[in-house]
Amino acid sequence: MKQQLSIGIIAAVPLITVWLSAYGSFIGKKAENTLEEPNSVRQMAAEFTNELGMKFVLMPAGTFLMGSPLNETGRDSDEKRHKVTLTRPFYMQTTEVTQGQWQAVMGVNPSHFRGCGETCPVESVSWHDAQRFIYRLNAMTGPNTYRLPTEAEWEYAARSGSQTALSNGKLTVTGCDHDAKLDRIGWYCGNSGHKTHPVAQKQPNSWGLYDMHGNVWEWCQDWYGDYPSGSVTDPQGPPSGLIRVNRGGSWWWFARFCRSANRIRYMPFDRTEDTGFRLVMTPQNG
Repeated sequence: MKQQLSIGIIAAVPLITVWLSAYGSFIGKKAENTLEEPNSVRQMAAEFTNELGMKFVLMPAGTFLMGSPLNETGRDSDEKRHKVTLTRPFYMQTTEVTQGQWQAVMGVNPSHFRGCGETCPVESVSWHDAQRFIYRLNAMTGPNTYRLPTEAEWEYAARSGSQTALSNGKLTVTGCDHDAKLDRIGWYCGNSGHKTHPVAQKQPNSWGLYDMHGNVWEWCQDWYGDYPSGSVTDPQGPPSGLIRVNRGGSWWWFARFCRSANRIRYMPFDRTEDTGFRLVMTPQNG
């Protein structure tokens, strides 16, 4: 279902407040393939929560295999496996942007499932709508920069060090049948009851991120295109295109679409009741 976005009045929101914690103990939980960090990076907080209640966790720089092996259950042909290196750490929102967070910034709620409540993911928003939200949020919060994740950042965070179809193991079904591992971490057509659900109700991945598999599709910054043949560093996707990348699967779709490597694409003006987004934050000194 596509809905028209109306623009609301922004209320002033204070600057984000950072929860300092020991980065050294946090980074120890990360994947073994992360890069050695300089001292300045080690001083970055492991997590923070801004005044809208958006929680973020620090993702370390690192190298991983993006895409899927040829024998992965549910694999699609556009998932060519290749090595990706991300040279800079970044903060990933622990959940999808919620209806309450969208309302606080934009003054309206475009979601189809409004009855689900303020803690449910905002949906029925286009890529352009997400960019308008980000523009306003950045104007409100000062020096830090919020944005959509790149497709590589999204998959790196979703995998959280894993190389299996799901962050917690292999997928055993491709449709709406029960899958024990997916059921523990995500909402899909086999357990959703044909609707969205409040964020963070399922188990997080090993890096503390919720709903990376299912609930709603998540917009990425990139244009959709073929993967490169060789290794790449800090990829940004094609320089131009007609369609944008979505990741993660949703309450409506089959289990195989919830795999970490799965990719779909929509026109940037498309709005559907199973599409939302989550944010990345780049610190001013990042």
